[in-house]
Amino acid sequence: MRTGSNRVRVGLLASFTALAAVASIGSATAATTLNGNWAPFSRCPVDDPAMLAADGAVDSATCVASHSESGSIKLGNTVVPVGASDLQIGVITHPNGGTTVVSPKGGALVADSATVPGGLLGLMCPNDVPVVSSICKTLTDVSLNRVTATIESVNNPTDFKLLAGTTTGQPIVTLPVRIHLDNPILGDNCYIGSSSDPILLRPQNLTKPAVSTTKFAGDGTTDATGPLGRINLLGATQTDTTYAVPGTNGCGLLGALNWAVNLKTGLPSASGNNNVTLDNAQTYVATINNPRIIAPNQGKMLSEYWHSAAQ
Repeated sequence: MRTGSNRVRVGLLASFTALAAVASIGSATAATTLNGNWAPFSRCPVDDPAMLAADGAVDSATCVASHSESGSIKLGNTVVPVGASDLQIGVITHPNGGTTVVSPKGGALVADSATVPGGLLGLMCPNDVPVVSSICKTLTDVSLNRVTATIESVNNPTDFKLLAGTTTGQPIVTLPVRIHLDNPILGDNCYIGSSSDPILLRPQNLTKPAVSTTKFAGDGTTDATGPLGRINLLGATQTDTTYAVPGTNGCGLLGALNWAVNLKTGLPSASGNNNVTLDNAQTYVATINNPRIIAPNQGKMLSEYWHSAAQ
């Protein structure tokens, strides 16, 4: 039975047309270049209907952006470096202290792709199963061996807590993601996690950020009497060790290589076996200082100010 199964897999792989390796960054998401204090919020979803509907008397709309230049993520037995990551969301704050998170089009998180150490050799080889060992023999070609991993948003973040961002040890937001593994042999639809079974990252500060505030005018110019305020939470190391990692899906033609990647990398992997670290996180929060003064148009005014800062 195993021999027949292997022959089927070899036949499937033989018919698979390898695509060129992709080394591009995250999701293609339009960003707007903004002036001054608005600059970090280039993807804030200010024109989303839920944000525009915030009246300022009951609900208030806020822009949140968090950027890190580097880090790492451990998935089962595999540690992958993390390139620059940019998280941007809109947050609607409710009277009871609860929040609703609004994602920009294209997803809340945009991240650089990173090269997986060891490439496909590290993910699947050595292996005594004929279909995989035959692939391993072809991987002396650098382009066939190279694997890139990109963290991508799926679904909508939840549970945003601003105060958690000012201290340590408290989850700041729940961020559902998947990891895109890109390689000619794995194909371009190979993922760890999915929209129906995502990795749920809950980053928290491992070290306290430096906290400061800035007031600014609608066009982004710093102004001590301006209607807008920005909270700056700078320099924290962020981490999460609580998330579980599901198995792969879509790796190889019709998912024929899911099992091989899962076996070598130790996936699925339970909570406690995985961790992520984001270095020198730069987090910013911007909103209108006194939303009640402009009720019921707080969300609309936030959008108008944001657009006035566009370059």
